[in-house]
This record gives sequence, structure tokens and C-alpha cells, in this order.
Amino acid sequence: MLKAFKEFATRGNVLDMAVGIIIGAAFGKIITSFVGDILMPPLGLLLGKVDFSALFISLSGQYPSLAAAKAAGAPTINYGMFLNTVLDFLIVAFAIFLLIRQVNRFMPKPAPPAPAATKDCPYCLSAVPLKATRCLHCTSDLKAA
Repeated sequence: MLKAFKEFATRGNVLDMAVGIIIGAAFGKIITSFVGDILMPPLGLLLGKVDFSALFISLSGQYPSLAAAKAAGAPTINYGMFLNTVLDFLIVAFAIFLLIRQVNRFMPKPAPPAPAATKDCPYCLSAVPLKATRCLHCTSDLKAA
């Protein structure tokens, strides 16, 4: 059983998947930092000094900040954080799209399908060789068809 597990774990596609998941998680953290620390502050400045991560709607009472609402245990709708998360997702999806597009450019093109070696008999619909003049199954003359 241990030998079978070792063979499974050391198969190329399993290792590739594990590396992809680890790199993807690290890449997600980089994109989250990029959006939250680099992209959103200038965007907020352009939109009138808005801090997107602090945008919220309190469902019970008025609070001056999201931190104050959380400290009071008030339920909130954090739509600013949601906007950051959506932007994270869009950037990651676009980066993956570009990566897959580049990988596909380097992949070998699939071979064109081989020409058909048979045709269907018009009478019995059995497969017969292309050069056949008489159907093997129903003995119909294929030259007349």
C-alpha cells in the first residue's frame, strides 16, 4: 500500500498540480497586496480620498469607522472589502488568461485528422473501403450509387 501511494504521489501530474497550487496561493497573496497597497490608494485618491477597505454599511446604529463597528459587535456589510476582493479576482483571472494564452502558443498543434478509409454503403449503411465497387454486406453495386 505504501509503495502504491509513493507511485501515485511521485507521478508527474500530481507533483505539477501541487507546485501549481503552492505558486497560485503565493501569487494570490501578491495580487492581494498589489490591489490593497498599490492600486486602491491612488484610485481612492482620484475618487476624493476614499479608502475602499473602510467602506461599510452598519446594520445597527451609526459608527464612525469599520473598526468601531466591529469592536461594538455590530453587523456590517463591508462592500469596500468586497470591491477589493472582486478586483483581486479580476486581476488574477486576467493574469491566468495571459499565462494560458502564452502556454498554448508554445504547445504543438494537433495533427489534422487522417482522411477516412471507409465510406457508408448507401443501401445498407455499412462501412466499406473507399475503393470498393461492391458492398461486402449487401452485395449492392456501389458504382451505380
